[in-house]
Amino acid sequence: MDSDEFVAGFDYPMFVVTAVDSGTGTRGGCLVGFATQTSIDPFRFLVCLSRRNHTYRVAEGATVLAVHVLGRDEDQQRLAALFGTRTGDEIDKFDRCSWRPGPEGVPLLTGARRRLVGRILERADLGDHAGFLLAPLSVTAGAETVPLSFRSLPALDPGHRA
Repeated sequence: MDSDEFVAGFDYPMFVVTAVDSGTGTRGGCLVGFATQTSIDPFRFLVCLSRRNHTYRVAEGATVLAVHVLGRDEDQQRLAALFGTRTGDEIDKFDRCSWRPGPEGVPLLTGARRRLVGRILERADLGDHAGFLLAPLSVTAGAETVPLSFRSLPALDPGHRA
């Protein structure tokens, strides 16, 4: 059995992670499928960003990240498509959606009512991805929605290879 067979059928929740480089003010955001809670007390959350991704390079200079939970309605799927199929190397995704600055300037997507803003405690080398361990600064629960998942995503061509 190979690793692709092992994960076949898994249905990961999908998130949009946003960042701002505290030195340059450069913003980034991308669709993320590798993320999980890692601790209950104290609460910790791990997000993994592809090293090829513009958002990874922005997050390297960030002190906080925002993790947005998207629902399955059309507006949320459009946000997923924007942050999953376009690269910040070519466009400013934030010119194409509604957002406001959050703690330390991190972009908060106004269309995502459920989010966590977390201080980056650690960065870890995880192969072709880097892990960012977050401690919550603020959590917004908003309306209860069924999260967008890998299997419920429309067909998307990624802005970068993983």
